[in-house]
Amino acid sequence: AIYDGLQLVSSYSETQCSNMFRSSDGTSFYEKGAYSCGPVPDNRDGSYLTMLSGGGLQFGIINIVGNFGTVFVDQSYWQSAIAAKPASTHKGYLLGGLVWFTIPFALATSLGLAGVALQLPITSGEAGAGLVPPAVATHLFGKGGSVMMAIMLFMAITSTGSAEGIAVSSLVAYDIYKTYINPEADGRKILLVSKVVIVVFGLCMGVLSVALHYMGLNLGWVYMFMGTAIGSAVVPLWNLLMWKDANAIGAVVGAWGGMVLALCTWLIVASAQSGEITVDTLGKLEPNLAGNIVAIVSSGLIHVVFSLAKPQNYDFKSMGEIKMLENDQSGLAEEDYQESVLASAKMWIQKWGWAFTIIMVIIWPLLSLPAGVFSKDYWSMWVFISIAWAFVATFVIIWLPLYESADTFKGIFVAMTGMGSKAEPVAKDQPAVTL
Repeated sequence: AIYDGLQLVSSYSETQCSNMFRSSDGTSFYEKGAYSCGPVPDNRDGSYLTMLSGGGLQFGIINIVGNFGTVFVDQSYWQSAIAAKPASTHKGYLLGGLVWFTIPFALATSLGLAGVALQLPITSGEAGAGLVPPAVATHLFGKGGSVMMAIMLFMAITSTGSAEGIAVSSLVAYDIYKTYINPEADGRKILLVSKVVIVVFGLCMGVLSVALHYMGLNLGWVYMFMGTAIGSAVVPLWNLLMWKDANAIGAVVGAWGGMVLALCTWLIVASAQSGEITVDTLGKLEPNLAGNIVAIVSSGLIHVVFSLAKPQNYDFKSMGEIKMLENDQSGLAEEDYQESVLASAKMWIQKWGWAFTIIMVIIWPLLSLPAGVFSKDYWSMWVFISIAWAFVATFVIIWLPLYESADTFKGIFVAMTGMGSKAEPVAKDQPAVTL
């Protein structure tokens, strides 16, 4: 039904679309471009069922640059990586990425395309605000669909909000307060500063959200602008981690200079394309594509020029000499500090990281191009893959943590039930062992 609906929608004329979107008094509220009705510009045969899409290619580039930026600039990713076991972090991040891919893949394939096939009156503004999934879920499942979406969003937002709050508080407490304001600060003072920052950060994010909504900047607009604003930090950060000759000053100049060039390009392209600079013209694909590309390319060129002109020849030793507030090494085994283990982990993540990147970004889309407009059989295979991916990801994300924590759960159960063996009495001359 969804396949036939998508094929039918792409064949509608503007008159047919206008007749479909009518209010109770018979007046049409259809506006061209405001609803997903009729053929899609720049798509093969105007179809929704194809990977041959000019707009899709542009959005794909914007998506890659923007998400590179969010990962490289987001402190929560760095913090989680540093806190995890050195020899297993790489596997966790790769697995997490594959599990996360379920969200855009499965939701877009199911709820996203269902909204188009069913011709729900969802405007482009509402779609940009992320309202397609709840609208379709409510249409299909009633109040139950609304509840399911609310639970999913609540879990996602609280998880992300918690991670970001802790990340920002750690930056302020350790990198600003302890480094520049009170170098002698102990754990109690650091904890106090962290708590204050979390409250202030949460309030500021609430105010920012209200301000963005008031200005008419929805989720889709901010998402496409994201790469223009932060994409310039990607290459300098990568070079600092992987290139011993990376110049520190060049990294700063590249990040800031790339962002300025990207913002200028974004504004110029919007003005040249539409003749004016407004929220709507700045939210189009072409200005954001130009800004994203300039951000990531220009910053890399600037940093490379600085580094070649004055290589720093960094030996990475100081990174291993960072002083910790508390030398807590619980959960770490001796092999976690061995260079051979870490080198092996590096080789593993480079091999599989590049492999999955090439498969997901290049090979998969290229293999879909010969299909042109998907046949019903090809579409069925696509849907089957998305469903299978979702179920496997769900199983992994629930079962794996339970499996890895089995010993901990067992220990807690034994302690609570008193089923464990009682401790042997300690001899008078034998010192007790404290765990």
